[in-house]
Amino acid sequence: MIGYILKRILFMVPTLFGIMLINFIIIQAAPGGPVQQILSKMRGQGSDIDMRFGGADDSMIMGGTNSSFSNDNMSNYKGAQGIDPAFIKELEKQFGFDKPAHKRFYLMVKNYLTFDFGKSYFSDQTVFSLVAEKLPVSISLGLWTTFFVYLISIPLGVAKAVRDGTQFDIWTSALVIIAYAVPSFLFALFLIIVFAGGSFFSFFPLRGLVSDYHDQLSWFEQIKDYFWHLTLPLTAMIMSGFAKLTLLTKNSFLEEINKQYVVTARAKGAPKRRVLYNHVFRNAMLIVIAGFPSAFIAVLFTSSLLIEVLFSLDGLGLLGFEAALSRNYPVMFGTLYMFTLLGMVLHLLGDLCYMLVDRRIDLSASRGH
Repeated sequence: MIGYILKRILFMVPTLFGIMLINFIIIQAAPGGPVQQILSKMRGQGSDIDMRFGGADDSMIMGGTNSSFSNDNMSNYKGAQGIDPAFIKELEKQFGFDKPAHKRFYLMVKNYLTFDFGKSYFSDQTVFSLVAEKLPVSISLGLWTTFFVYLISIPLGVAKAVRDGTQFDIWTSALVIIAYAVPSFLFALFLIIVFAGGSFFSFFPLRGLVSDYHDQLSWFEQIKDYFWHLTLPLTAMIMSGFAKLTLLTKNSFLEEINKQYVVTARAKGAPKRRVLYNHVFRNAMLIVIAGFPSAFIAVLFTSSLLIEVLFSLDGLGLLGFEAALSRNYPVMFGTLYMFTLLGMVLHLLGDLCYMLVDRRIDLSASRGH
């Protein structure tokens, strides 16, 4: 097993490099870089950007040449009209765009090997500190959502498999289908309208992970306040997440229940509950455990974006979205690097859980990655 783990870790290196290279090439081709956005702001054509111009002053803005974000052609961007080319060159140097693309990529990879992700373009904070600041919100949403999704889906899926075709199975299937069909952000809007002061009741808060006076509360009240703020976001995310896992659990158990070893065990007089939980459960749970890493990653980095926006939760999803809009490259690439690395580690942990659940699986004999 040690050899398998080492093989997977070594395989992460070219995978991570390839992902970073592909995204670097795509982003380089995308218009609207940080220099363009600053020039657009100076011309009054873009959105406000909180940016320190590195000591540049208005005296550098003169009549002159059209400019652009591209190092090779600075004459196609209308937002640079009337701006001194020397100021544009200074901006490019400040952002590191005075170097060729391959050198920028080499320096980025070199720094990332030591987890040096640089600073955000639009603040004095490092990327690492920004992620650390936003991480508690996303971790809270991701861990608690995944926990409750599994807590609900596995018992419900087992119950549906055991009672397949009964009224219980039919009615719960209708509930699962409805939950699967309704997007999480629409259900979140419904919760806000009904329970968060939208039109009916005002039971739950609508902003932040904790209250402004959180530090003044006792430890018990802090825990209560924390979960009170999480109630609606978690409910919205759980509704969209438990449906797929419930059906997966049910189908997995149905497949195992109909196998020959279960029929044989029942024929020998083994109690139904013992057969279900001592034999069927272990085998049926393999596919459920294998899907845990991807489920957690999906909740942590993608599904929470709209929820964070709707409930004013300042997490990683919102950070990545804003970084993409503002072309904040250090934040974009830094978070991409960390998320990709974390995803590969979680997938490796999922494979190891596979082995712990079923000792028949020999990872050291695997020929794959």
